[in-house]
Amino acid sequence: MNRRLLLVVALGSCCPPEAAKPTIVTTTTPKPADVRDLALPGEAHLKNVRQLTFGGDNAEAYWSFSGDRLIFQTNKTPYKCDQIEVMSASGGASKLVSTGQGRTTCSYFLKGDQEIIYASTHESSPACPTPPDNSKGYLWGLFDFDIYKANPDGSNVKLLAGGPGYDAEATVCSKDGSIIFTSTRSGDLELWRMDADGQNLRQLTNLPGYDGGAFFSSDCSKIIWRTSRPTGKDLETYKELLAQKLVKPTRMDLWIANSDGTEARQLTYLPGASFAPFFHPNGKRVIFSSNYMNPRGPDFDLFSIDIDGTNLERITYAPGFDGFPVFSPDGKTLAFSSNRRDVVKGTNGDTYRANGQPAGPTDTNVFLATWNDDVPRAETSAPEVESADRFIGHVQFLAADEREGRGIGSKGLRDASDMVQQKLAAFGAEPGMPNNAWRQSFDVTTEVKLGATTKLELDGKVIAGTDFAPMPFSASKTVSAGIVSVGYGLVDAEAKLDDYRGKSVKGKIVLVRRFVPNDTTLGPTAQARLGDLRFKALLARTRGAVGMIVYDAGTATTTKAAPVVDEEAPLPRLVTDGMADLISGGADVGIPLIVVKRAAAKELEKGAHKAKLTVALEPVRTSTDNVVGVIRAGAATKLPGVIVIGAHLDHLGMGGGSNALDPKVIAPHNGADDNASGVAALLEVTAALGKRKGELQRDVYVVAFSGEEEGDLGSAHYVRNPPTKEPVFAMLNLDMVGRMRNNMLHVNGAESAKEWHGLVEPACGSARVACTIGGSGYGPSDHMAFYVAGIPVLFFFTGNHLDYHTATDDADKINAAGGARVAMVVTEVAAALAVRKDALTYVKTAPKTVAGDMRRAGASLGTVPSYSEDANQPPGVILSDVIPEGAAAKAGLKAGDRIVQVGTVEIRNINDLMFVLQTAKPGTDVKVTFVREGKVQSANATYGVPKGRK
Repeated sequence: MNRRLLLVVALGSCCPPEAAKPTIVTTTTPKPADVRDLALPGEAHLKNVRQLTFGGDNAEAYWSFSGDRLIFQTNKTPYKCDQIEVMSASGGASKLVSTGQGRTTCSYFLKGDQEIIYASTHESSPACPTPPDNSKGYLWGLFDFDIYKANPDGSNVKLLAGGPGYDAEATVCSKDGSIIFTSTRSGDLELWRMDADGQNLRQLTNLPGYDGGAFFSSDCSKIIWRTSRPTGKDLETYKELLAQKLVKPTRMDLWIANSDGTEARQLTYLPGASFAPFFHPNGKRVIFSSNYMNPRGPDFDLFSIDIDGTNLERITYAPGFDGFPVFSPDGKTLAFSSNRRDVVKGTNGDTYRANGQPAGPTDTNVFLATWNDDVPRAETSAPEVESADRFIGHVQFLAADEREGRGIGSKGLRDASDMVQQKLAAFGAEPGMPNNAWRQSFDVTTEVKLGATTKLELDGKVIAGTDFAPMPFSASKTVSAGIVSVGYGLVDAEAKLDDYRGKSVKGKIVLVRRFVPNDTTLGPTAQARLGDLRFKALLARTRGAVGMIVYDAGTATTTKAAPVVDEEAPLPRLVTDGMADLISGGADVGIPLIVVKRAAAKELEKGAHKAKLTVALEPVRTSTDNVVGVIRAGAATKLPGVIVIGAHLDHLGMGGGSNALDPKVIAPHNGADDNASGVAALLEVTAALGKRKGELQRDVYVVAFSGEEEGDLGSAHYVRNPPTKEPVFAMLNLDMVGRMRNNMLHVNGAESAKEWHGLVEPACGSARVACTIGGSGYGPSDHMAFYVAGIPVLFFFTGNHLDYHTATDDADKINAAGGARVAMVVTEVAAALAVRKDALTYVKTAPKTVAGDMRRAGASLGTVPSYSEDANQPPGVILSDVIPEGAAAKAGLKAGDRIVQVGTVEIRNINDLMFVLQTAKPGTDVKVTFVREGKVQSANATYGVPKGRK
């Protein structure tokens, strides 16, 4: 078998170099008696394999939209280089439809089958372009192709897309006829899309390297293509060759994206070259050609893989080349090109048994096969995707509706914890807690119940319980006082608003309208801040009010018939709202706060009125667990310290709280990415390190944290109550690693130790993942509790998306191949840490993003509040840390201090501190009162400018 020719056909794809000695052939139709099924043993998906062309190089046979014809490229005599022909799908004679001049490639029927397109060099020169010199390795020439359209018989040739450089590899959407092609018009080989008439050009890809050979899914919602992503010296070589109009595509992977180029992600990470991908008719799998089983060899076979990078399956087993698989429009027939041979040996050489024509030793022909989809899935995964297969299986279990969104206290979270414990044990971990235990228990407030004594009286009249509702952050107490109406209860110096001007509310109950007026000139950020009921309650309390009644007054809109008032907003639900609404440790607003229906409150704005409020809220504490395992170091020499690798297991349950970004949707918030993906990656890291125990010199603790969505409670509890006396050498956190795009992994926290770059970069390179490495150790996830405790951390993250904290974060959107790569990176970093003799150099830095009390509005004290949920904690805000060079640090405050007053405002909880900061001005001085080691102290601080605001 001619290795060079095989590589030419396989890797050149839409542009194979000119064949040196084309075989002279005439195509005939085999007699029915001569037809044989050319499927080989093991090719269970293929039936009735039959040969359509005989001799020469015939490849890239693409179906008409009606499914009755194939258009393909061939270099048979008399052609001096590739030309385009059309033939019936039932076989028979083929017809030239290109000009016969120059060189052509990449043909396709246009929607409706009334026109065809192909790329050609005939206007640049009628002669065949000179192929590259491949004496020093295979090179692909980027000839001056332009894209043309013509009638199906080849007449009426018109330029569709052209200009200097390379325009080729066009394919057509079956829905709107739009075309994707590859072009150098932006300076690199990128995918472009245009309308069927060549208008409305837009670039779809923009990463360095070759992008080409794209195809649409049958519904045109996605595209799949081949790409090379060289880095380092390989990238320099790529650019040098590109300047010479050459490409050396010996390593290629498959990428997939939405058809507009968004959500692009790498699908395969196989060695060698994978190319010619085409969607299975169901849109959930891709068939392609690859030599990955022997990357240095010439043999290419067809393979199939799910679009999330799982379930890799071999399709063909013929020696030599199998490539360019394309399903017919009805999905029943597969066209492909192959070197497989059915010949008769003779004294004058081989002849095709079907028709007696001469058979060249390196012929590539077009074949058709009836596709058999009814093939059982293999019991074991292909080694190359074994990790991805496990990854998606774990995500699917954790993110199933049966897990009930893994809310604290739910059976779904308990079942998820049981599964994680079982898998950790199966992958080589041991119980990580004392007394051979797997679980570390702690309590979380999960519900607030309405006490029987809760009551509202207006002017002595008892209001029905269905007509009012206390806010979950209301204080539990009874107050009786006169009512003072203060409109919307807004105060904002910049907007020149003060609804309290001229009104005395000390010792009174204030009546406040919900929301902000419709005609306000406030921006959306200010509206959200000022319209927040907690903020309004803090304004009232600081002015001496003892209670608050809130109602939706509505806004009247004038119509021709009569004024129409807004529909009344429903009463609030009595649910916890993360850490902000927990009714323990003084986390209320300090005054009782009740929302009443419009009918009960409409008369209160006029005249004198009295009210008696009794609010009795009863917090319900629920026990939950961190699942803690440990992989014991098996090396003969041990090093001090342990490594912690964690991911949070809990999520939002059935939704409905303000943590959910779709609060009106009451349904399982499955959290496939957040954070079933992180737990699945944690399990993969455990599986990998479990096989490498013998080389580990430090124990590795693997922890599935609970309570993260409630304020990093599980990780904070773990840090305060470590299961071992060994110090934590470093902590690696996996949170939302299931939606990798553009093969990019964000490794945050790299500024927490000077050595992180040197440890992370080789791990990313080994996993063939592009990494951004940087950022402080602060951040809204479980690593922060470790960082503020003086431990170097890394936070692995693949980015936010529109499904975040909604009921649509489901397993079908997970990039399993990418998640497995994240686990590979973390494994290598952990393995390096486990044998590192020198300590990491902990660095304390300011966060790059807003954290704690740092807001874009108002001012900053430079504090990082603790989100500890100690039921017996006195009022105030305990600091986890202070930002270096921030206002609090300069004033002498430090971690562990409990702020109880800022200026004249009593600080009972984090929301009180938010209130003060949102109304403060940078550069002004303030007295901060705090408790340290049981003693009340004070210090003068100067407000700073919040991060992100200039």
